[in-house]
Amino acid sequence: MPTDIEIAQAATLQKILPLASRRLDIPEDALSPYGHYKAKLSLEVIQRLSERKNGHLVLVTAISPTPPGEGKTTTTVGLGDGLNFIGKHAMICLREPSLGPCFGLKGGAAGGGRAQVVPMEDINLHFTGDFHAIGLANNLLAALIDNHIHHGNALHLDVRRISWRRVVDMNDRALREINVGLGGPGNGYPRQDGFDIVVASEVMAIVCLSTSLADLKRRLGNIVVGYTSQKRPVTARDLKADGAMAALLKDALAPNLVQTLEGNLAFVHGGPFANIAHGCNSLIATQTALKLADYVVTEAGFGADLGAEKFIDIKCRKGGLQPACAVLVATVRALKYHGGADVKKPGSDGLLALDLGLANLRRHVENILTHYGLPVIVSINRFDSDHVDEIALIKDFCAELGVACVLATHWADGGAGAADLANAVVAACEQGGAKPASLYADADPLADKIRAVAEKIYKAAEVVFEPKALAQLLEWQAAGYGHFPVCIAKTQYSFSTDPMLRGAPTGHSLHVRELRLNAGAEFVVAICGDIMTMPGLPKVPSAERIDVDDGGRISGLF
Repeated sequence: MPTDIEIAQAATLQKILPLASRRLDIPEDALSPYGHYKAKLSLEVIQRLSERKNGHLVLVTAISPTPPGEGKTTTTVGLGDGLNFIGKHAMICLREPSLGPCFGLKGGAAGGGRAQVVPMEDINLHFTGDFHAIGLANNLLAALIDNHIHHGNALHLDVRRISWRRVVDMNDRALREINVGLGGPGNGYPRQDGFDIVVASEVMAIVCLSTSLADLKRRLGNIVVGYTSQKRPVTARDLKADGAMAALLKDALAPNLVQTLEGNLAFVHGGPFANIAHGCNSLIATQTALKLADYVVTEAGFGADLGAEKFIDIKCRKGGLQPACAVLVATVRALKYHGGADVKKPGSDGLLALDLGLANLRRHVENILTHYGLPVIVSINRFDSDHVDEIALIKDFCAELGVACVLATHWADGGAGAADLANAVVAACEQGGAKPASLYADADPLADKIRAVAEKIYKAAEVVFEPKALAQLLEWQAAGYGHFPVCIAKTQYSFSTDPMLRGAPTGHSLHVRELRLNAGAEFVVAICGDIMTMPGLPKVPSAERIDVDDGGRISGLF
């Protein structure tokens, strides 16, 4: 089997403007092309679609991820192709990949095998420049903060209480904590600062939750950048930064339209991480797709305890979305990992490990059914190494849970390999009865919201707030931010904050070491355990195998 990038490069793509005109009845002048195969849909056209009826929204999520990955994006693409294969009008909504993991651990994030969005290299690298615009808008605000202080500090910002950080779209641990303003009076006032990765920026979250340019500018203005010595918040609007930031982000707000290998259309737009941010593609892309298609397949980041929870409690809450069902992606390999399999110990990955690992699947199924209020379909992403008895064990287990379980081979067979999954999704959508539920009410205190997620979803015995985090909670609750939802930043590899605690642990503690107020995005981030908002590169980063030949052909991206 060729590699993912070889499959993508061998594909014959259709020009995006006539494809969109033919499939979506969108006039070509409503799209701004970025080359032949990707384009942005104008915001004016999006506004004109508002009176149309919504299609069915299908959420793709997964069991707790393992280092090799489970193929959630691949399944999202495959299911979209599968729905079109069985004669339904479907679109896909995905996040844009970050350069950090592309050059770090993952090496690409546009699907895989015969279930990819293309042009694969463009999507994984610079694409339409959205991330660059978001990074520039973030760092413009950072520059304006230091410039304001340098020129007299009329707003009386306390340099010890500046919370706004700079960003770069790359894993670079050396930038986590830095000092700026060194070198004398001409370079400003020295202070401690730091970098996050672009996908953790509040500006990314704002772009992904804004519904119009006016809403974007309002949210940007509400960003709290720091405090005075009297602890009065100072905003981007106070610094007169919101207009210039919105100007930089004007084009980035428009969703990006691309295609799958089978010529089906997809929005790939926005990219907050699910372990350190809210993990969903842009609200404006999802809302638009629902007006253009009968079925919209979208993914939430990492496992259902992270991405799906934030999808329900942040994105759906803010955008009024009503998902019809959820697809839970699992693999034999991943379930064995959660049952204790060790690649360094031959024979440890037998049926016993698989049987033990099913506890992780059970927890996610129960969470989706009980706490998210959605019917769930388990999709086994088939690998050639899977045995018949292993597949049978998973199917029997799902039958005991009372949920559908479908074997999918979209990686090898494209949309045809996801036809059974597509039919199961259609049946679930047509049956109706989904009652999406939030884990907490808007009026609940912030601390209680964090406890609700920890106790209901993670099955934690307690939440421990470090003194700094507790002080922040009390301060923001008193300041009127208590109605915001919470976004918990923790490891993706476990229900706990310990990435090595596999399976379905219970009785653990959720340690909250810091909270960050995203007043523009309108949620509060709880930083838990050892999670970093600026990741580092692994010992052997993917960048070492990525290359380009003399003809401009890229290799090494999966």
